[in-house]
Amino acid sequence: MTSQGTPTPASTPNAEGNTLSQSRDSLVQSTIERIRQIHRDDGITRESLASTAKILEELAENKALFSLELYPPPASGEGSHRFELYTQPDQSYALYLNVQHPGKNSVPHDHKTWAVITAVQGQEINRIYRRTDDGADPQYAKLELEREVLVEVGTSVAYLGDDIHSIHVQGNQPTLHFHLYGRALETLTERVAFDLETGAVRPYNQSFWKPNAG
Repeated sequence: MTSQGTPTPASTPNAEGNTLSQSRDSLVQSTIERIRQIHRDDGITRESLASTAKILEELAENKALFSLELYPPPASGEGSHRFELYTQPDQSYALYLNVQHPGKNSVPHDHKTWAVITAVQGQEINRIYRRTDDGADPQYAKLELEREVLVEVGTSVAYLGDDIHSIHVQGNQPTLHFHLYGRALETLTERVAFDLETGAVRPYNQSFWKPNAG
C-alpha cells in the first residue's frame, strides 16, 4: 500500500503464483494485528513498545519482501523515499518503510504519539535528547543529548509521544527502516522541531516534513 504521490514498489510473481505485494500486504497486516493485541493487553508503555520492536524485527527478516529493488532510494543520491505500507482506516497504526541515503539527517523533533524504528538494512544513529528547561515558553526549549542508539539489524529504538530524537544515516549503503507510529504522519500536525543552537521551537510538519516521498 502506498499513499497518493509516493513511489510504488514493483509487483513480481512468486513461486506460488501470488505476487510479492500480496504476500507482503498479508504479512504486514498480520504483524500489525499482533502488535495491536499487545497494546490492547498491556497499553502503550516502554515495555510494550519493546515487544512491538521485537515483532517488527521479525517482519524485517523477510528480505525478499523488502529490498532496494522493490523500494528504491532517490536516483539523485540525495534525500529519501518514504513508502506507506499500512494505515488503519482511522489513521492509527501507520507503518512506513523509509529508504534514505547516507548523510541524510533530521533536526531534533518529537512525535506526539508513540513510534518504533526497526532496520531491514543499513545504519541510522538516533540521538535522544532531554529537555533541561522548565517548558514554560512554548517557543523555546533547551535540550541536552542523553544518549545515542545505532539502529541496525537487530537493534531497534522506541519512543513515547514526548520523547525527542534526531536521525543521522551512516554507512555506505541506503537504509531500509520500518517506522511505525501510533497515528499517520499527516495527522501529527502538533509535533515540533527544536533548534539546538537558538532554542527555537517550530512546527515540524509545516517546516521540515514532506507529505509524500522525496
